[in-house]
Amino acid sequence: MNENDALARRGRDRLIVTLTEGAFRVTHGKKVLTIFSSPDLLEAEAPADFVIHLDEILTWDPPHQDCEVAIEDLQRIMTAIGEECDRRGLVVEFE
Repeated sequence: MNENDALARRGRDRLIVTLTEGAFRVTHGKKVLTIFSSPDLLEAEAPADFVIHLDEILTWDPPHQDCEVAIEDLQRIMTAIGEECDRRGLVVEFE
């Protein structure tokens, strides 16, 4: 694999996280995933700006709704959302 192939692969593997009003939009290649925040956890020690229930993330948005979100992708999505929140000074909790 040459350097251009490696750069192209990294571009396809890259996750882009966009914060919209009340939701995160994650783009992975041509697939898009919209993740809505849930109400804050009542038993939490510190309030979170966003609470994401991982068991609600099953498939990508249409037209890729037949593609399940793989565990590896879910882990990468969590990392990318966490990094975006850190960058903005926001707190996200994953349940």
